[in-house]
Amino acid sequence: MSETDSTTIRVPILARVEGEGALDLVIKDRQIESLALRIYEPPRYFEKFLEGRSVDELPEMVARICGICPVAYQMSAVRAVESLFEGEITPWVAQMRRLFYCGEWIQSHSLHIHLLAAPDFLGHQHIISMATEYPDEVRRGLRLQGLGNRIIALLGGRSVHPVGARVGGFHHAPSKIAISELLLEAKRAVEDAEALLRWLVTLELPQEPQDFISVALDEAGVYPIMGEQIHSDAGLDLPIAEFEQHFEEHQVPHSTAFHALLDGEPYLVGPLARINLHHKRLLPAVQSLCKSLGIHFPSRNMFDSVIARGVELLQATHETVALLEQYHTPQQPWSEFRPKAGSAFAATCAPRGVLWHRYQINDQGIIQAARIVPPTSQNQARMEADLRYSLNQFGLEQEEEAIKRYGEQVIRNYDPCISCATHFLDLRLKRV
Repeated sequence: MSETDSTTIRVPILARVEGEGALDLVIKDRQIESLALRIYEPPRYFEKFLEGRSVDELPEMVARICGICPVAYQMSAVRAVESLFEGEITPWVAQMRRLFYCGEWIQSHSLHIHLLAAPDFLGHQHIISMATEYPDEVRRGLRLQGLGNRIIALLGGRSVHPVGARVGGFHHAPSKIAISELLLEAKRAVEDAEALLRWLVTLELPQEPQDFISVALDEAGVYPIMGEQIHSDAGLDLPIAEFEQHFEEHQVPHSTAFHALLDGEPYLVGPLARINLHHKRLLPAVQSLCKSLGIHFPSRNMFDSVIARGVELLQATHETVALLEQYHTPQQPWSEFRPKAGSAFAATCAPRGVLWHRYQINDQGIIQAARIVPPTSQNQARMEADLRYSLNQFGLEQEEEAIKRYGEQVIRNYDPCISCATHFLDLRLKRV
C-alpha cells in the first residue's frame, strides 16, 4: 500500500473485552496524525442512582456496576461507609473480606488470561479455536475460574452480583463443611496456578519497554488488596482521602468514559503496576517460583501484564488456602456501625487496578452524593499513549488488517472493563 492511499476500516465490535468502543486512527506520511480511543457506550448514571439511598442498599447497588468485579465495588463502598461511621470490624470480617477478594482476583485473572489474552499470543481468534490446540490449558483455566466463582458465592450468596456483603461484615457465615470442601479444591488449585505460570513464561510476548508511572494502593506488611495510602514509583505517597488533589478526571470529546491524569500525566493501574511497586511483598513460595522461572519485576514492558496476572493468581490461591485453614465460625458475621454525617472515602485493588469511592452521607445514613473512579477510566490516557508508541514500533507501513489486530491486542492487554468506565474495537484507519 502506498503512502498516499486513504483507507477507512470499520470493525463494529471489539472482541474479547468487556464493553464496546472504537479506535480512530489517522496516518499521514507514515506518522500518526491523530489517535482517539473512542468509547461510545451510553453513560450509566450509577452515581446519581445512589443519591437518596440508604447505605444499607449500597453494597447490592454498586455490585450491579460490573459482573466481573462486583466484589471490588462492594468492598470499596462498605469500607468508605465504615471510614466515616462509628464502629469497628472484627478480625474475622477482615479475613473473610480478603478471601472474598481473592476469589474475585482468581476468577477475573483466569478469565482474562485464558479467554481474552492468550488467543492473541497463540495466534487464535478465540478460546474455542485455542482449545483445539491447547485443551489441557483451557480446562485448567476454567477450573481456576470456577474456584474463584465458588469463593465469591461462599460469602456472597452467588458469584455474579453477590448479595452477601453488608456494612460491618457479611449477612451470613459459611459452614465449616462448606469451608472444608472448598479448602480441598483450593489446595489442588495451587498446583494449577503454578502450572499456569510455568506455561505463561513460554509465551512469545512482544518486547516493547516504555516509560510509564505505576500507581497502586499500599497495605501495610502484605501484598495490597485494600489499603489507606496510594503509592507510585514516581514518589507519590498519598492518603486515599486526598486522591482528588492529585488525580484529575476530565471529559474528552471522543469518549463517554472519563480520562484521568496524575499531576497532568497518564499513569498505569492494575496488576503490572501493583507488582512493580510491591513484588517484594509476594509470598515466599510465589517469589521462589518466579525466581526459578526467570520472572523479574519491576518491568517496563506492558505485555508483561499477562505474567503479572499469573503471579497474582498464584498469590491469591496460596492466600485462599491459608485463610480457609484459619477459618472459625464467628458469633456474628458483622459489627454494628452507627451513622454519622460527613464525607466517606475508600479505595481497594480491583483486578484491573485502584477503585476509588467517595460518598457524602447525612446523619441518617442517606447518601447525598457519590463519586466512583474505576480503574479502566484511569487507564484510558495510558492506553492511548501506549497505542501511539506500540503502533509506531509495530510499523505504520503494515497492512490495515495487521495494524487493527495489533491495536486490539494492545488494548486487550489492559483488560479494559469498558462498561464500568462509561460514566471496544471499531477501528477507523485513514491514511493520508
